[in-house]
Amino acid sequence: MRRIFGALILLGAWGTASFVQTSAPPAAQQPAKSAATAAKNDYSNGDNWLCRPGRQDACAVDLATTVVSAKGKLTAETWAADPNAPIDCFYVYPTVSRDAGGNSDMIPGPEEKRVIREQFARFASKCRPYAPMYRQATLTALRAAVIGIPIPVDWAMAYQDVLDAWNYYLEHDNHGRGVVLIGHSQGAGILTKLIREEVDGKPVQSRMVSAMLLGTNVPVPKGKDVGGAFQHMPLCRKAQQTGCVITYVTFRAADPPLDGSRFGKVDIDNMVAACTNPAALGGGSGDLRAYLDARGSGIVEDTAEQQPWVKGGPTITTPFVSVPGMLTGECVSNEHGSYLAVTVHADPAEPRATDIAGDVVVGGNVRPEWGLHLIDVNVAMGNLLDIVSAQSKAYLAVMEKK
Repeated sequence: MRRIFGALILLGAWGTASFVQTSAPPAAQQPAKSAATAAKNDYSNGDNWLCRPGRQDACAVDLATTVVSAKGKLTAETWAADPNAPIDCFYVYPTVSRDAGGNSDMIPGPEEKRVIREQFARFASKCRPYAPMYRQATLTALRAAVIGIPIPVDWAMAYQDVLDAWNYYLEHDNHGRGVVLIGHSQGAGILTKLIREEVDGKPVQSRMVSAMLLGTNVPVPKGKDVGGAFQHMPLCRKAQQTGCVITYVTFRAADPPLDGSRFGKVDIDNMVAACTNPAALGGGSGDLRAYLDARGSGIVEDTAEQQPWVKGGPTITTPFVSVPGMLTGECVSNEHGSYLAVTVHADPAEPRATDIAGDVVVGGNVRPEWGLHLIDVNVAMGNLLDIVSAQSKAYLAVMEKK
């Protein structure tokens, strides 16, 4: 369809490789100047945050949802933030910036605000929301690389910005509260590095309710729940478990990762890409409680169009839809990789849509090697919210006993 699809996904994987693996980015991706010489952001300035508690900002958006049953019945579902949420959430967004240059500026554009609505604002019903702006690697940089005219990207600056925001949050906002770290794609790669260097095995780990590292490849030894990327934070295996990691990449069950896919695999001996199914942390298949963009646009504007949610029915006017009973997920590990396999259960005889948007489309053709990366978060949003709720209660119960 349009080049933006491949650009978004490739740069998300590019960021993952740079932050998770030990090798440096190729020479064409090296920064023109060191992060040490770049001016630091002042995170005491509220303009450098997309979301902070109690503000009318990017998280204060309409998240009303239409629940579409298999029979085509439409039910309204409202949403509200919890100003008294007992824990915090700290979010790092994926590759979305269309700014000129290899790194974005610190002025929020519609793309940064849109991804907050798609991936993070709904968490404010469970936790106080914190989402810093950062000078991320841009879509512009990838477009340049794709056509063979690379421009410099300062990966260290992107990471340093998030680290500075995290340290500011810890010093001025946290006050000993539990916190969930949430990131997708490039954002998840940055958080993987931050956890490994600043959290894992350190005193601040005691404040970790969990880490949700979505749409990225987190290495873990085969058959193990800890090791690889982190030495002290295991994978989550039940909703009440705290101090653990939830991570996965999504593919349609019928279209597993292809050879050469950047998702679902790690190039480290005896390691696999970790997969934790938010619909069934203990294993097996479970119902995915998706909150999907009603237009099918996801985290970028130019994506495959969503078919009508109800055949011959009214146009959905809410920003989001929920489709109970339509999607299930199961972690699969085989010769193709390790990933969350998503199955769409639809009956053509029923009035509800028979499929969901979310695939990468280039030149009118679906690119199955990228899976459902665009909706990694949306496809399991309800499950992730339920987990945060259960983990919050478990974390607070433990804290009360201390």
